[in-house]
Amino acid sequence: MGEKRNIALLTSGGDASGMNAVIRTVTRYAIYNNLKVYGFYEGFKGLINNDFIVLDLNSVGGIIDRGGTFLYSARSEKFKCREGQKQAIDNLKKNKIEGLVVIGGDGSFRGAHELHKQGIQVVGIPATIDNDVAGTDYSIGFDTALNVIIDIMSKIRDTASSHERIFVVEVMGRNSGMIAVNTGIACGADYILIPEIEFDLAKIASQIKNHREGKRHTLVVVAEGAASASDVASSIKLLAGHEVRISVLGYIQRGGSPSALDRILAAEFGKKAVDLLLEGESDCMIGIKSMKIETSKFEDILEAKKNIDEDLYRLAHILAL
Repeated sequence: MGEKRNIALLTSGGDASGMNAVIRTVTRYAIYNNLKVYGFYEGFKGLINNDFIVLDLNSVGGIIDRGGTFLYSARSEKFKCREGQKQAIDNLKKNKIEGLVVIGGDGSFRGAHELHKQGIQVVGIPATIDNDVAGTDYSIGFDTALNVIIDIMSKIRDTASSHERIFVVEVMGRNSGMIAVNTGIACGADYILIPEIEFDLAKIASQIKNHREGKRHTLVVVAEGAASASDVASSIKLLAGHEVRISVLGYIQRGGSPSALDRILAAEFGKKAVDLLLEGESDCMIGIKSMKIETSKFEDILEAKKNIDEDLYRLAHILAL
C-alpha cells in the first residue's frame, strides 16, 4: 500500500450547529478511504499559523450532538491579503496536504476560491444559520437555529397572551430575511419585516390599533438587516398608542444541539466533499436543491444572490389575518 494522501478541513466565519457533525463525517469517511485528515484551528487563521491537529476516529467521537465547532472559528484579516494566502499555501504544501474542505458561508468561500486560483484543490460545505448562500436550499445550522427560535417564540407568545401585549422580536440573518420569513410562518407571527421587501410601519401600526379588540397578542418578527427591534417598537407605540415589548434574540440563535436535518445534511455533504476531492474536483460547493445533493462552482454562487420565497412571505401574512 502506498503512502496515504493528506487532506485538511477547517471551519470559518460564524459558528453554526452541525459543523461538528460535518467534521465527524469528513474525518471518518476520509479515513475509510485511506486518507489522513488534518483539522486546522480557527479557520484561515490556523492555516496561516500552521495550527492543526491530525484527526482520527477517536478525535471526532461524541461530537455529533454538540453545537458550535471544536476546531473553533475566526475571521482573518491577514488572509485577505496575498502575503497571508501565501503563508497558508506554504503550510499546506509543507504538510503535503493535497485537498482542503472549507466549512462556512459566503466569506469563507471567497477565501476558498482564492486558494483554488493559486493551485489548491478546495471544496466548500455551506454552514451558516443565515441560509443566505446561493446554490443550496439549506445551509448547515439553519434548521437548528429555526428550532431554537421557535421554542423561544412559543414562550414569548405565552407571556404576550397572558398580558395582552405586542412583542417585537429581532432575529439574525445579516442582510437576509431568510430566518425571519421562516420563523414567521412557523410561529404564526402577525407581521414579518425583512430587508428584501419594503414595509410601511404607519400602516402596520394602524392595522395593529384596529385589530386589538379581542386579540390577546401581536407578534412582529423583524430581521436585523431590516430594522432594529427598538426602532420598530418605538414607532408602533407612537402610532398605535399601545405598549410594546421587545426581545432581541442575539447569539442564542447560533447555539444548541443540531437538529436531525442538520445532522443528516452534515453526513451527506461531508461524504460528497471527500468524494469530490478523490475525483480531483475543486473550486465548488456542495448543496441540496429540491432534495438532491448537487454541486455549484464558487464563481457562480459568489456572484448570485439568494432570493427570498415571496410566496411564503405572503402566505405567512395571509395566515396571520
